[in-house]
Amino acid sequence: GSGDGQGQILQRFPEKDWEDNPFPQGIELFCQPSGWQLFTERNPPTFFVAVLTDINSERHYCACFTFWEAVESAQPQSHPRNGGEEEEEEPSSPVQPAQLFAPKSLVLVSRLDHAEVFRNSLGLIYTIYVDGLSVSLENVIGNLLTCTIPITGGAQ
Repeated sequence: GSGDGQGQILQRFPEKDWEDNPFPQGIELFCQPSGWQLFTERNPPTFFVAVLTDINSERHYCACFTFWEAVESAQPQSHPRNGGEEEEEEPSSPVQPAQLFAPKSLVLVSRLDHAEVFRNSLGLIYTIYVDGLSVSLENVIGNLLTCTIPITGGAQ
């Protein structure tokens, strides 16, 4: 077709809304403001942070890391050679369509403004995904979100 599509959420953490921080509706539209399109070349990954303001005037920093994945082509195409004239006795061979690449986005939504931390965190998740490491994303995200605050005067 035209290569235009609609984004969909494949996975989210947490799976259910937190009372004080609901999931932003329409985030899939926000990730690709120009639309979800297929391209014949793999584009380099991109990163941006935008600020969304909710109905209570609270800021939500949305970091978006987009990379490109090869997609399976629907079907091979065949066409006659030399503009329709067959000079040789060979049957026309199917021509594989150009490889297509679709955008995939990782999004981090926070009330804190720490763009470099967001970039590093999403970059780590991307690397784990691309390298196919056998690490649970739930564990990675849990470790990224967990921090230990030492007790005053206690052991470090």
